Amino acid sequence: MGVTDIISVSAAGSLKENLEPGKFVIIDQFIDRTFSRIKTFFDDEIVAHVSMAKPICPSLANCCETALKKLKIRYQKNGTYVAMEGPQFSTLSESNLYRSWGADVIGMTNMPEAKLAREAEIRYCTIAMVTDFDCWHPNHDEVEVNMVIQTLMKNAANAQDMIKEVIKTFKDFSAAGDPTSNCLDAAIITDPKFRTKKTIKKLKYIAGRALNKK
Repeated sequence: MGVTDIISVSAAGSLKENLEPGKFVIIDQFIDRTFSRIKTFFDDEIVAHVSMAKPICPSLANCCETALKKLKIRYQKNGTYVAMEGPQFSTLSESNLYRSWGADVIGMTNMPEAKLAREAEIRYCTIAMVTDFDCWHPNHDEVEVNMVIQTLMKNAANAQDMIKEVIKTFKDFSAAGDPTSNCLDAAIITDPKFRTKKTIKKLKYIAGRALNKK
């Protein structure tokens, strides 16, 4: 459909003391704990295995960082995002487990979104907006809903300002050399003779470039 880049902005809970509410985190890694969501476009006879070792596009991340700096929005460069299934929040044991893994924030979005974006050869970047501390924090139960909503609204306003700045400077950040734009070339393993016309048509807007490559 012509989409080349995605910048995802979403609320998250903090798993680190230094990531207080209101701070933004430029994510560079994910831990996928979701289990009931469709995670691939390649669920028929055509099989593809894309690399997710580096799920974030560096040029998009740098573009967002430049915008955050200009707007003087507090942020952390790089962080690991735990994607949980939801809609319930974590148990205390789960929260402490994720902290022991070295994760920075936790939320219910971005996965399998990041994986699907990679399969569609779309460059991807995630900005996590901290709304509160996850339940591991000793003062977690003292947080009132109205406080979380206030932080959420302020974060949303900051995110809108960030996106406006990103739009202004997006063209200045080259994605040349980013492997996402042709990652399917080495990912589709099904022999062409076993690919049906029906599935090729179904994947037209996802993998048409790679499937039609001579």
